Amino acid sequence: MGIHYTYGANKNAKLMEKQAKREKKLAEKRAKKQAKADEKGLSNNKKGEDKTIPIDQIITLDHLTNPDKK
Repeated sequence: MGIHYTYGANKNAKLMEKQAKREKKLAEKRAKKQAKADEKGLSNNKKGEDKTIPIDQIITLDHLTNPDKK
């Protein structure tokens, strides 16, 4: 077989390539999941939708138990 002197020299480069590949795969997975959520309307980052209760309104148990009701 012989001694492979280049293993240690290339080790860091290979580790960096593996990490870059892993991060790329995770980014693609997140993008795909976000696109699916946007398609179904499940995304949390809707702009213009304000679910806060106005200051002049009293908070009741109904507000806490049924947040979708307006």
